[in-house]
Amino acid sequence: MRIGYITGEYPRATDTFVQREVEALRKEGAEVFTFSVRRTADEHIVGVEQEAERDRTFYILPPNIIGLLTAHLYLLITSPARYFRSIKLAWDTRQHGLKGNLYQLFYFLEAGILAKEIKTKKIQHLHNHAPDSSGTVSMLAAELGDFSFSFTLHGPYIFFAPQAWRLDEKAKRAKFIICISNFARSQGMLFAPVEKWQQMHIIHCGVDPELFELVSHNRVGNRLLYVGRLAATKGLPILLESIAKLRISHPDLILTVVGDGSDRKFLETMTKELDIEQNVKFVGYQSQTMVRQYMQQTDLFVLPSFAEGIPVVLMEALAAGVPVVTTQIAGISELVENGISGYLVPPGDMNSLTIKIEALLKDAELRQKFGVAGRAKVEQEFNIYSEGSRLYRIMSAAFKGEVVPVRLD
Repeated sequence: MRIGYITGEYPRATDTFVQREVEALRKEGAEVFTFSVRRTADEHIVGVEQEAERDRTFYILPPNIIGLLTAHLYLLITSPARYFRSIKLAWDTRQHGLKGNLYQLFYFLEAGILAKEIKTKKIQHLHNHAPDSSGTVSMLAAELGDFSFSFTLHGPYIFFAPQAWRLDEKAKRAKFIICISNFARSQGMLFAPVEKWQQMHIIHCGVDPELFELVSHNRVGNRLLYVGRLAATKGLPILLESIAKLRISHPDLILTVVGDGSDRKFLETMTKELDIEQNVKFVGYQSQTMVRQYMQQTDLFVLPSFAEGIPVVLMEALAAGVPVVTTQIAGISELVENGISGYLVPPGDMNSLTIKIEALLKDAELRQKFGVAGRAKVEQEFNIYSEGSRLYRIMSAAFKGEVVPVRLD
């Protein structure tokens, strides 16, 4: 298979699951070409994996004006009827208002560049991760270039504005839809035609468990780890308040925060105001290798987020035998089993978060038990290579006009 993979920005330090999926498909024998609307900023190139992928990725923006005009002229001349149908599709799926019209024009122009590049490379199919703006570009490019497209439905943000991003039209036109969880599939089914449901497959994002050594828990814990974007929506203010409360009985408690984002300064200021600077370390973006090392050095992973799909970083923690405390939202309970591999707490509930963190810090035997169970769960259901193999089979069948039975986990 010759397939294209596109996201709005690739490869980002926060989207390693896409890079792993591309790698898994290549191991299956697919020839995967990567595309991105925008070029990845340097702060996301934190390891050799990201550097290699950025070097081989085609970036639509910033456009070469001559290339832009040439691409659209080529598409217009080779198939005028299709070109004008694509214009109608862009108009019908636009977000209303001056800003919506203007952005849709940009998406259409970007789609022309992408369609021409895909046809030049003789790519059979385009797969999109996240059907918002890059999904619109993908849908329009597929119409302009007369090739098929599909997308992966993650959530949660696409479900905040499904009508604005015309999830219904994208679902109708997609050759198939990949959903990362039962929760994501159920939400997508609200907008997809009923006849499309049998083409909505669950493929988990995943990790390679073999890359993670099991942590051994044999003492009272004092090391917490968070990995992700530094955003208030990740529940980090709640976590910092919890640290301020916990450090009274655990003065040696250390929370390591891996990642960066728009709210970093706010969170650092909050750390000072709570007088927990000695207990919290902000270390910025780190390579995949360094993240694994941080996993080996922690007792407990914490993610008190308000909005998620199924975070890959939770899979990484469980693969390392690290129990987690996280929130009972979206598809998280499909990965983290409450009282078996970690604890699920109500989002925004600082007291529940604090109680569960303290319970696990005190009980090394329980952490060990949770860690073993979490590792087994990842090996069985969230191994990137078994998930990549299934995705390859779904794609192969779709190109032959066959439908692989939907797996419900």
